[in-house]
Amino acid sequence: MSRRRSATFSIRRRVYIITIFAIYIVCMFSLFSLLLAVDSELEQQQLSHNQIITHDDGSSSKDINNSSRKAREDSFAGMIDRALEKEFTEGDQTHENDAGGFNNSVNEQQAVLETVARVRPKKNDTEEEKSFKLHRVFNLDNDNGAQETPTLIDRKDNVFIISNFKSKYPVLQLDLRLISDLVVVIVSATCGGIAFACAGQPVMTGYLLAGSLVGPGGLSVVSEMVQVETVAQFGVIFLLFALGLEFSMVKLRVVRAVAVMGGLLQIFLFMCLCGIAASLCGGKPSEGVFVGTFLSMSSTAVVLKYLMEKNSVNTLHGQVTVGTLILQDCAVGLLFALLPILGGTSGVLQGIISMTKSLVTLMAFLVVLAIMSRTCVPWFLKLMMSLSSQTNELYQLAAVAFCLLVAWCSDKLGLSFELGSFAAGVMIATTDLAQHTLEQVEPIRNFFAALFLASIGMLIHVHFLWNHVDILFASVLLVVVVKTVIISVVVKGFGYNNKTSLLVGMSLAQIGEFAFVLLSRASNYHLVEGKLYLLLLGTTALSLVTTPLLFKLIPAVVHLGILLRWFSPDSQTEIAFKGEIVRSDSAKQRLAIVAKDFMMHEV
Repeated sequence: MSRRRSATFSIRRRVYIITIFAIYIVCMFSLFSLLLAVDSELEQQQLSHNQIITHDDGSSSKDINNSSRKAREDSFAGMIDRALEKEFTEGDQTHENDAGGFNNSVNEQQAVLETVARVRPKKNDTEEEKSFKLHRVFNLDNDNGAQETPTLIDRKDNVFIISNFKSKYPVLQLDLRLISDLVVVIVSATCGGIAFACAGQPVMTGYLLAGSLVGPGGLSVVSEMVQVETVAQFGVIFLLFALGLEFSMVKLRVVRAVAVMGGLLQIFLFMCLCGIAASLCGGKPSEGVFVGTFLSMSSTAVVLKYLMEKNSVNTLHGQVTVGTLILQDCAVGLLFALLPILGGTSGVLQGIISMTKSLVTLMAFLVVLAIMSRTCVPWFLKLMMSLSSQTNELYQLAAVAFCLLVAWCSDKLGLSFELGSFAAGVMIATTDLAQHTLEQVEPIRNFFAALFLASIGMLIHVHFLWNHVDILFASVLLVVVVKTVIISVVVKGFGYNNKTSLLVGMSLAQIGEFAFVLLSRASNYHLVEGKLYLLLLGTTALSLVTTPLLFKLIPAVVHLGILLRWFSPDSQTEIAFKGEIVRSDSAKQRLAIVAKDFMMHEV
């Protein structure tokens, strides 16, 4: 019985296979017949077209086009065209009423007509131009591929990249130049990091020097600086987001006095000292106050990268350093409001009102986030955890989206992206899924952090630094000594011992990358110009390059201090902080066990 069923099943399977094969043969035969018919028709039309051109030279091209059009209308393709015209009318075509369009902008006096030059990729190069040049290795123009995005140049040699091509129909638009630039920056940063890691040096130095090598000050391989630096800004956002995830309110409670009051006192001391020094030297006090504000800013990204590599974030000096950096990020809005007053473009009363508005906005923003962290955020994270698969793809995407949303809201309120991203991390840190979230975003953080450091390196002009290395090196040395002394004295004044004070001072002794933005804004207000601008620009660039080397000297300075007995025993603040660490670590272990049990239950 079983054999009969098996034979019947085998016969049916063969019949099915033969039937499918026969259908396939019929379809292929029909397709080839149709192709042969179309090919024959095309050859006949081409032959008649050639005969018209040969025997009737007086006939116009218009008559030929009319006959070709009539032949198409009578064909099956013409029927399809007429059907499509009825289906897709002119109203379906994408003609956006863009308020920022050319005619609207000019008519509403939102734009000024200027002469610009549109640069297109070269097609016909001479033999001399085809000679080997390094920047042509990354040229995207070729005979078979896509072409580079056109650019515009105005009278002041500002280069603009076309961001939106107006087309009759929606088309996919690619900026291949940006893709090429990102590839160059990422590959160069990787090579620089590998080289310095093999040499036993900090990989941050490799990222910075790799960026300076491919940037405008080096081989000038990267063209779209603004676009690359904008993408790289995600590095700071995710660095501070990851820092917020490791943030502990219990630990900050011990160092909040030195972080808040001490951070404000440092900024005030730098402003006063530089203002007095400028007055004594015959300069403008406003310039001196700005220089003090400029020097008080430290590099959040570089310092955090160093603390994370050394696992020093949770140490006492690490918490004081992090708290001071966060205070500096919070003070960004206030410093921007101060620039018009120093530049003389607004009155004192207007500046005070602007600074008060920024402070009130900051407080309201933090209150709203605190309420959300206790109500909405835990429910949202548990929902994403329950919806996520074993790869945690949805949870990872939700965490990144949450970080970017809070950072975007912070920027729209006149605060900073950095403050918003850190606040997003702190909100999640109050839940029991902080460690799991950190594990999900850590690879993204490492990638964009390296990209950001490389983009900072692109601002460094090696030729300029080399030509003025003596004065710039002396300026950097002076900045490091002065900042270390002032910050160490301030931290010491809050009851910390010499060791902690010195570690915090040396960690914050550089000039931050945000100083580039501050310097650019000050130049717009004509607050700093000429040689002072170049001096501050070069000092900041060289300070960022030498910061990893300064970090390498910290263990040697600590060892020297121990030998010379500079460091006193732990104060009551250090003892209290260590006790809080023990209690916080035990609480974290309990939260990790709860989170693990929750994940196992969901699986």
